[in-house]
Amino acid sequence: MFTLGQETADDWWEVEAIYDLCFAPGREALSSYRLRDDVPPVSELSLVARDGEGILAGAIRFWPVVVGSVDALLLGPVAVHPTHQGEGLGGLLIEESLFRAAQSGWERVLLVGDAPYYKKFGFELLRDVIMPPPTNPERVLGRGLGENGWDGVTGQVRSVRDA
Repeated sequence: MFTLGQETADDWWEVEAIYDLCFAPGREALSSYRLRDDVPPVSELSLVARDGEGILAGAIRFWPVVVGSVDALLLGPVAVHPTHQGEGLGGLLIEESLFRAAQSGWERVLLVGDAPYYKKFGFELLRDVIMPPPTNPERVLGRGLGENGWDGVTGQVRSVRDA
């Protein structure tokens, strides 16, 4: 049993600790982090999951970006504590946050990740969307939240601070 809630300022250190635990050292050196520099996450979509004891079990964050000339969400990171992996919590965080994003009027989401995992959540390869190097273009995935979310959207992914 997990309780999902919006991440608060009080959760920040715990969330950073779970990201450090789940991802390789130097995760913040990735090009996707340059898109996040000096930009706050989308607070209403950044969720935490706590177990029955109130211990942080997982977290997901979203960031606003611009692709070509349109707004998009950058999903990530999403992490589940190793003691809760395999329980469906990552999927729960992804689905709930995508539902909230659609309800909030967002039309498209992208991420850098493993296509076989994210395909089950409706993500597909974005051939005409270019993440900053050295991102592997085969890992740039997107999901439309509306009927035509990614139709005709092409170009470089940029930080909203540079748009």
